[in-house]
Amino acid sequence: MTSPAAPARRVPEAVHRRRWAILGVLMLSLLIVVLDNSILNVAIKTISTPAPTGLGATQSELEWAINAYTLVFAGLLFTAGLLGDRLGRKKVLVGGLVVFGLGSALAAFSGSPGELIGFRAVMGLGAAFVMPATLAVLMNVFERDEQPKAIGIWAGGVGLAIAIGPITGGLLLDHFWWGSVFLINVPIVVLAVALMLWLVPDSRDPKPGRIDPVGVVLSVAGLVLLVYGIIKGGQLADFTDPTVLAAIGGGLAVLAAFVVVEKRTDHPSIDMAYFGNRVFSAAIVAIALVFFALMGVTFFAVFYTQSVRGYSPLETGLLMLPLAAAQMIFAPRARLLVDRFGNKATTTAGLVVLAAMLAAFATLDGDTPIWVLEVVFFLMGAGMAHVMTPVSVVIMQALPREKAGSASALSNTFRQVGGALGIAVLGSVLSTAYRNGIEDKLGLLPPGVRHAAGESIEATLAVADRLGARGEPLAAAADDAFLHAMHVTALWGAGVAMVGAVVVAVFLPGRTPAPEDDREEQEMVSAAD
Repeated sequence: MTSPAAPARRVPEAVHRRRWAILGVLMLSLLIVVLDNSILNVAIKTISTPAPTGLGATQSELEWAINAYTLVFAGLLFTAGLLGDRLGRKKVLVGGLVVFGLGSALAAFSGSPGELIGFRAVMGLGAAFVMPATLAVLMNVFERDEQPKAIGIWAGGVGLAIAIGPITGGLLLDHFWWGSVFLINVPIVVLAVALMLWLVPDSRDPKPGRIDPVGVVLSVAGLVLLVYGIIKGGQLADFTDPTVLAAIGGGLAVLAAFVVVEKRTDHPSIDMAYFGNRVFSAAIVAIALVFFALMGVTFFAVFYTQSVRGYSPLETGLLMLPLAAAQMIFAPRARLLVDRFGNKATTTAGLVVLAAMLAAFATLDGDTPIWVLEVVFFLMGAGMAHVMTPVSVVIMQALPREKAGSASALSNTFRQVGGALGIAVLGSVLSTAYRNGIEDKLGLLPPGVRHAAGESIEATLAVADRLGARGEPLAAAADDAFLHAMHVTALWGAGVAMVGAVVVAVFLPGRTPAPEDDREEQEMVSAAD
């Protein structure tokens, strides 16, 4: 009887030897895409400050500055993944980085909130071509047995970006103008493109899908309408307003049309057949809900630390370090828990921890010891790490290697859609609860000022500052109203995370089944014996 032959290596030897250097370049590309939003998180208070310090952006304009990026990003991810499969992932990566760099430079010199929103959309366009290509290239330079480890390190890169972003943003804002948080992307882009051209091999799908322009238009239009309606409802503190209802209803109708079109076309942007696999669907839902909760929480956490507690942007960045450190520590090691306890137990526990930490925000007030916030951030990052890595592996290994761009795009599409909806929904809950809490205290202000002053804590504090000593009671009332709004929003976020925990507990497998092509290799070896 002959000894079993080792499975044939799918990756060329020259590429295999430099796979870890390639992973480093891919993580640098990923770094700037994630870094951008994490830097922006500490800058939103500065951007909301009137000129010349900031742009005087309202809370709804801040939400759009974030969501213009994420909606274009999410809406084009799948098409970008298909273009990478068709044209070559390296070409798409380099092109995406160049567009992202140009958008960053333009955003840095925006003269109004409207311009910033537009240039952020350009950045989202470039990022859409970067994110899926990084994971698709990863899947093509690592053998299947090393893929979970590589994906864990890749996910840890997200934690690194979350760590570096707020600290870098804080340092820049302490020494330069607000636009520096975007201009910093340009030299990183130049370095990443140079290393990409030198090290990264190109790859493509031998049988790529056709582009689906109708699906792209419907998905972007539907998401923009839906998010616009949600943000507008929060801005008005009235979700029964006809404009709000029309936008939300129209968005849902367009997204329903998108699903119908995708089911009927022979070249869909998103193959709805993938969602017939309950494990795949549960993993996608889990990753979307994690980012729904995370993006919503980081949005209000910045106002809590800076507006209520009085910390600087740099200090806020340092306060968020435990969240990122936990992801960096646990994301590459999460596979060890999966090996021991299985996907279901690991991911469910991660989501339960995340929900508990979101609920913990409802206990924070204006003089809570700051170490409590640090513990909450650390445990939140640990919970996220034990969700992101296992579900990323499930999603990426559910489809054939040739469809790596599509699998990556699906994962990132739902990640970004979850984040955009988290900012829109939880931001609107925050805005509505805040306005309801502060409205009674605005009666002494001139009628023309009341609505704007009640839109966010920053707007109220700006009015209170102009009133001098007479504004001190208004500033105290603003802090109280914001804390109440934050508590309500945190409980909503905790509820969403618990829904995710139930979904994965019901539908994810306890153990990862042997991949299809691994089973085929085993059968071939058995037949040879």
